[in-house]
Amino acid sequence: MASSAEECRFLDDLRKKRVKISLSETQITGVIQRIHPKKTVILEDVSEVKSGRKFPGVKLIFGHEIVKVDFISSANGDLVHEEHKSEFSSFRRKIILDGDEHDMKYVVIDELHEKFGPAVMHIKEQKVIGIGADVFGQTAQERLCWLQVATKKVVYLFDILLLGGQAIKNGLSMIMENPHILKVVHDCRCIARCLRAEFKVNLTNVFDTQVADLMLFYSETGGFLPDRVSSLQEVLRLHLKLPTSDLLPLWSKELHTKECPEVWYIRPCPPALMSLMAASVRHLLPLRLLLLDALMSDYTVLVDAYMSSYQNQSLHFDQDDSTLPKEAEELLSVRRERREWAAHHYSLTDRGLLDRSSFKPSPHVKTHTDSI
Repeated sequence: MASSAEECRFLDDLRKKRVKISLSETQITGVIQRIHPKKTVILEDVSEVKSGRKFPGVKLIFGHEIVKVDFISSANGDLVHEEHKSEFSSFRRKIILDGDEHDMKYVVIDELHEKFGPAVMHIKEQKVIGIGADVFGQTAQERLCWLQVATKKVVYLFDILLLGGQAIKNGLSMIMENPHILKVVHDCRCIARCLRAEFKVNLTNVFDTQVADLMLFYSETGGFLPDRVSSLQEVLRLHLKLPTSDLLPLWSKELHTKECPEVWYIRPCPPALMSLMAASVRHLLPLRLLLLDALMSDYTVLVDAYMSSYQNQSLHFDQDDSTLPKEAEELLSVRRERREWAAHHYSLTDRGLLDRSSFKPSPHVKTHTDSI
């Protein structure tokens, strides 16, 4: 019987070999990317033999699905299939050359054994986590490729494209649906939609930093809404005052996604791209705390006013406690002042929204909206 070392060498020798695999209902060709000892094969550059239809990204095949495997010789004219990989190769090179490696601890989870279990257990122990996702496809046909989960100490990158539904069933669904774990996310719509459509998982107990920024804008402009929502990098720059160097990974990630939506299908994933994914969730936890403080500022001011009024010696102690305090009535004048300030510093759209790009800074007044 072959030793484990010999088996690993044998499996490694098969990497990058082109094969034709006969399944029960079809035949496909592809290049072996990885063979797991647990009898699963991961192929890239996959095409269906009969129709010629290409499958984007990689394809995971279980051993029990395979009827027959034929190795294709490059001498038989099959090298033409190598052309299909060129559309991804340029992006691989660009990401590797342009990517900025950050001093950030992240763990890639692409198998269900070893690292997966400890990662899930560590996440379950948290009260607050940051989450992000990268998908491919149009709305209603999106496919979840990567799921990022950030704790205070580490960022986990779950390769959902390779792990599949088993990762969701074996722990991630319990995390996403746990009402006692707060999930901090910037724009929860996409990830909630994908989890529900693909895996029947309902995301619960969410703090959305995009919604928080929107509510803060509404409050500080006296009830106006902006003409658009803010991107994550805009919110981080505005509230956490992050320097441009810290925001570059987020802009780079957005650029790669626009230039090649299939970028999240690349396997193996370049380390630089993994670093960009980790960067997209690393600041979510401190961002939540700052936004909470900002959203509660009016409340805090009113409580302080309550405390000050009861320390005033001229207070009439026979006042009915159910009477609305004068300090609360002042909120109405504050709101009017904020609306006047916003109308002076912004242009209104035809829909009555504030055009964020038209903001005119004031040299005397500095508020939340001064940096938008």
